[in-house]
Amino acid sequence: MKLVAFLLIGLCALVIPAPGVAAPEGQVTWAAHISLAPTWFDPAETPGIGTPFMILYALHDALVKPMPGHAMAPSLAESWSVSKDGLVYEFMLRQGAKFHNGDPVTADDVKFSFERYRGAAARMLKDRVTAIEIADPGRIRFRLKEPWPDFMTYYGTLASGAGWIVPKKYIEQVGARRVHAAGDAQAR
Repeated sequence: MKLVAFLLIGLCALVIPAPGVAAPEGQVTWAAHISLAPTWFDPAETPGIGTPFMILYALHDALVKPMPGHAMAPSLAESWSVSKDGLVYEFMLRQGAKFHNGDPVTADDVKFSFERYRGAAARMLKDRVTAIEIADPGRIRFRLKEPWPDFMTYYGTLASGAGWIVPKKYIEQVGARRVHAAGDAQAR
């Protein structure tokens, strides 16, 4: 009985937060076991290997991306749907998402990011997308030339960096060389 009581007290100590715990502050130092290539900072340049994604996960965000326990988890898109005929993929953006520079994430940023993408599988993706329609600032549609069940495999996984979003206004203002400075919505 004493053992059970001891275990319960120990469990409570782990679960119940201590009063007056200070908010995190200071600096995080992150080390990588490889040399970083400058192109890894820009989602538009993502090659067909997994290593750059450790940088993308730290600096940017995608509409949909792999997360622990989920091959495709909503991120900047809170939801998505596919039309019955398989020709239209519609994404609803997460409300209130902002880039590190404070700009809101909009459907215009999503379209801009896809159009400037030139990394792995870019030609295959762009050859199959006939139009990108901005329904409103929080909703975007990708219209395909013909049904392609693998669209989300290439757009929403690590098969390409096409689904990673950058701020259009910022990139147009300062140029692609500074894409990493604006970052994305996850840090806010």
